[in-house]
Amino acid sequence: MSDDTLHLPLIHSVLEREKDTPGALLPILHAIQDGCGYIPDTAIPEIAHALNLSLAEVHGVISFYHDFRTTPPARHTLRLCRAESCQSRGAEHLAAQLREQLLLDDHGTTADGSINLRPVYCLGACACSPALELDGELHARITPERLRQLVSGCLEDGAC
Repeated sequence: MSDDTLHLPLIHSVLEREKDTPGALLPILHAIQDGCGYIPDTAIPEIAHALNLSLAEVHGVISFYHDFRTTPPARHTLRLCRAESCQSRGAEHLAAQLREQLLLDDHGTTADGSINLRPVYCLGACACSPALELDGELHARITPERLRQLVSGCLEDGAC
């Protein structure tokens, strides 16, 4: 049984609970992603059938909203602030360092699935720029050395 088919009981449960709700597609997608960690390929035809939508309509909504994932998430998510305050305090240099260290552009996941890199345009920590969020935890006044330590910790032993 593939990983995607392991999620079918959860998918069917969500569909049974939500399918008759007006505007059910978004709540269904959120519930499936919350339960599975992503929206498996096997969910798409199930959702389309339950809601009497085309596969293209379901794919279109998933691809429109950037927070929906169609692959399992990385073990760690690093969001570097790229807003004006952080830019003025060196965020662009830190972004270049991340691209070099992780061999990624500003978006993406490392080949080993350990880190997902995502820019963000304000973490609300302007007084402590530059800032980043790693697995939901804010890190402020980031230096190149501290960034290297954080990333290396995630890559080496999977824990940051």
